[in-house]
Amino acid sequence: MKPKSQIVNIPVYEPGKPIEEVKRELGLSEVIKLASNENPYGASPRVKEAVLAELDNISLYPDGGAVELTAEVARFLGVEPGQIIFGCGSDEVIALICRAFLVSGDETIMADQTFSVYKSNADIEGAVSIEVPLVNGKHDLEAMLSKLSSKTKIVWICNPNNPTGTILSETELTGFLDQVPSNVMVVLDEAYFEYVTDLSYPDGSKLLSQYPNLVVLRTFSKIYGMASLRIGYGVAQPEVIQLINRVREPFNTTRAAQAAAKAALADQEYVASCRIANAEGIKQLQAEFDRLSLDYFPAHGNFIMVNVRKPAVEMFQSLLQKGIIVRAGFGKYPNHVRVTVGSEEQNKAFIHALEQVLSEDKAQVQ
Repeated sequence: MKPKSQIVNIPVYEPGKPIEEVKRELGLSEVIKLASNENPYGASPRVKEAVLAELDNISLYPDGGAVELTAEVARFLGVEPGQIIFGCGSDEVIALICRAFLVSGDETIMADQTFSVYKSNADIEGAVSIEVPLVNGKHDLEAMLSKLSSKTKIVWICNPNNPTGTILSETELTGFLDQVPSNVMVVLDEAYFEYVTDLSYPDGSKLLSQYPNLVVLRTFSKIYGMASLRIGYGVAQPEVIQLINRVREPFNTTRAAQAAAKAALADQEYVASCRIANAEGIKQLQAEFDRLSLDYFPAHGNFIMVNVRKPAVEMFQSLLQKGIIVRAGFGKYPNHVRVTVGSEEQNKAFIHALEQVLSEDKAQVQ
């Protein structure tokens, strides 16, 4: 059997190592996962109630168009229902965008260290991915503009950027959008939108009327604490959503996920509490990194990328032995790990393990 030639060398996406696997492999009873940017406080109690209520409907297909949820999100964002599409996580919406708009030979532009799913999905469609180096962990918008050509179909902006956690201000973003031709789609991935407290940070959904070529991505996996339910969405002009919908599989989100998302959206008080706790966690970790003289990127999501002064894959394994799972393997940043901001106790456990590894390395050198 002969596959598409362009998929043969595409790496399989590797998620954060599961807690159960680490316990089994290393014989550990306690493991803390700080690798996948999950909300350490979980979902709103209303979400759990909504999921339990849906168990009575487990034999029924979901609403293929997520009509009720779409109406709720549209009302929440102040857009029309026809401007929204739901997916099995926002990463499915990324795949649908590529399926709908990219063909072999098209060009797509992204940062050289950003969410890897942009490139993998573009590769599947045979498009050419042009990766532009970050500057101090941020998108180099001027350099990205310089790469635009007649073949450019899509530009990807991750804000906050995963894995570096940096943000673009509204002034920077709109200045960029003003210079992108109207026939080039700009996908603004705001998976960590709800965590950002910086007042210069833009709300992409408020820019849609000004920039018809803009598509905004959001998710219920992060601050809403619903990663296992797999539901995210895209917001754009109705004609763009109609085209993406043509390549969407039927029933791509579950009844439980739709009900949970409605409940989560209604509990903004819980979202605010998670945002406050996360901001405190960032301060906690940054203070410890300062104490340990470790450089890190400014953090605006629920994770921090820190230079651990040794090969990150080695630090990953050393921390794993101590029951702490972080994320490593960022090619352009071989000495950096990305750590999710956990609860106060989880952050303390991570710092304790990190300090132990650094002390052990120092002792070996001496």
